Amino acid sequence: MSENNMEEKVEQATNSKNVSLPMSRVRLIMKSSPDVSCINQDALFLTTKATELFVQHLTLSSYKNGSGKETNTLSYSDLANAAEETETFQFLTDILPKKILARDYLKSLEEMEKDDDNL
Repeated sequence: MSENNMEEKVEQATNSKNVSLPMSRVRLIMKSSPDVSCINQDALFLTTKATELFVQHLTLSSYKNGSGKETNTLSYSDLANAAEETETFQFLTDILPKKILARDYLKSLEEMEKDDDNL
């Protein structure tokens, strides 16, 4: 699939009045907030559409900058890199951290403990 073809599909989805995310799930997530008591149908539709467009933007930018262009795939590491390297997605770094091996994590913990002991 070419990059232009991918962008055309995104453009069509953006201009569409249909949503592909289930509105019932979005409503459930919105109602989980204690500040929300009633949800207007228009607000539900707009929130669902905005979420859909955000996910499309995140995946498209991750795909463009990712390693899976040749195989036409998108991996977790592509999403994590986009979250870390793109200023727009910086708020996602806690949700999409880069994966590290357990031995690397344990090594960094040991180094932190040594640094604390030296103080």
